[in-house]
Amino acid sequence: MSSKSSAIPGSNLLLGVAYLLLWLLLWPTEQPYWMLPYGLRFGALLLAPGRMWPWLLGAEFAASGLITLVHHQPMGWMSFLLGDLPEPTVVAICLWLMRRANLHAGLRDPEDVARLLLSAAFTVAATTATDAVLLALIHASPGSGMLVQALGQDLLGNYVGVLLVVPLLIMLVRARLNRRALGRLLMDGLLVLMPALAILLVLSSHEAPQPQFARVLSLAPVLFFAFRHGWRGASLSMLISSLGMTLVDHYSGHGAPGAAGVLFLAVAGTGALMLGSATDALRRSSERVAEQNVYLAAVNRRLDHLARQLRDAARGNLQTEENQRRHMAAELHDELGQNLTAIQTHLKLAQSRLTQAGMDDIGVSINAILGHMRRALRRLLDDLRPAVLDEFGLLRALDEGPIRDLLNAAGVAYRTDLHGDPRLLDDDTRTVIYRLVQESATNAVKHAHADVFQLRLRIGERQGVALALLDIRDNGIGLPARVPRGGRGMQGMRDRVTSLGGLFRVRPESQGVHLRILLRSSTNAVEPARV
Repeated sequence: MSSKSSAIPGSNLLLGVAYLLLWLLLWPTEQPYWMLPYGLRFGALLLAPGRMWPWLLGAEFAASGLITLVHHQPMGWMSFLLGDLPEPTVVAICLWLMRRANLHAGLRDPEDVARLLLSAAFTVAATTATDAVLLALIHASPGSGMLVQALGQDLLGNYVGVLLVVPLLIMLVRARLNRRALGRLLMDGLLVLMPALAILLVLSSHEAPQPQFARVLSLAPVLFFAFRHGWRGASLSMLISSLGMTLVDHYSGHGAPGAAGVLFLAVAGTGALMLGSATDALRRSSERVAEQNVYLAAVNRRLDHLARQLRDAARGNLQTEENQRRHMAAELHDELGQNLTAIQTHLKLAQSRLTQAGMDDIGVSINAILGHMRRALRRLLDDLRPAVLDEFGLLRALDEGPIRDLLNAAGVAYRTDLHGDPRLLDDDTRTVIYRLVQESATNAVKHAHADVFQLRLRIGERQGVALALLDIRDNGIGLPARVPRGGRGMQGMRDRVTSLGGLFRVRPESQGVHLRILLRSSTNAVEPARV
């Protein structure tokens, strides 16, 4: 729907003529509890700029003069000062004060509706008070019953006039409906409002209490339009229903609606406007939430895409690192290992000469050094690329390989519970599993001072994805207050898991460290690898 903030279109003179015609058109509808011209005055002064107020008030005074002439009533300055001038002046002063308090013509939110209706109630009360003073001046001793009845008529009739006319003016000038919304409103009017009015007409044609029931039932289509079309639907349906009921009462002989019926209309109309504006606000909020959800969904997709890119990059780095480790391990094994073997061979050939020269201790010392170098080279090669993983497969490497030797040499009991087919996993995942267990075992020996190290591994397949659940725990001293960050520590293990899109959790334990790791294999190709 479009919202226009411009003033009433046309020149000042054209505006005055249009206001004059509208005033003359609404004047015949005036009843004791039904002051539509008052609502026209309030709405026109509310919407029009201050510079146009003299034209509007002049047109109203001209209309009042024409009506006086038509009804052959006496005219004079006293009649003008006491009858025609006070009420428009009071309304103009009240609206001027309200504008100074930042009142704006709008029904967009329930707060706007409440502010506008409170302003209308204040203006109506001021107008009624002015009429009471004038009535006391004109009549030297007015009866209390007549005074209360007159004030009640003015108060209730003026408020109902504002309630019925002002929302319609705001909709026409400031918040026009687009074609689609107008089409839906007209269609619902034909399908709902017209049949409802026909039913009300049938009920109103009978004797009491059916007409009273009809007036109460007239609230049903108003509530329907308030829920479906917001405050615009509520105001239009309320206006049409009220006009229809008034015409039915007039032509059916029931007379004009009494104070109780109009009071019900005022209360129901106020509630319907509040409900309609709340419905509009809720609908706008839902639309904003839907837009935010669409935006967040797009952002989430973008983040997922970036996360996949980061995981792919991390996986590529991991593969590059493992390839470099494999290359370095091969180079060290081929070059340094062969050289050590050559040195040991030459030493054996030279052993007899060393014996003849009385230098046996030198040969023994060199052999010891070579043995130490071989063991260091073997540990280095195992760190770079565990040969046992290629020779034995994942399960035997974890159960019988260097990890058990490391723990047994440190006096740590090693308990394993391994199940599943490692061939479901790709090579990167098998390597990461071995590295994680290897790093955990090293930490348990060097830092945790544990005497029990437990490993559980479950490998399976779910919905076409190979999963590996790793549970590692020890009974050592636990993690320090500040875990050092580094590629070979806990952070390095976490990075390895993240690079494969897995989950890494440190479970809280009263003693030791407990790790729960879930890895998803990127491929399901079964390799002829050893298990």
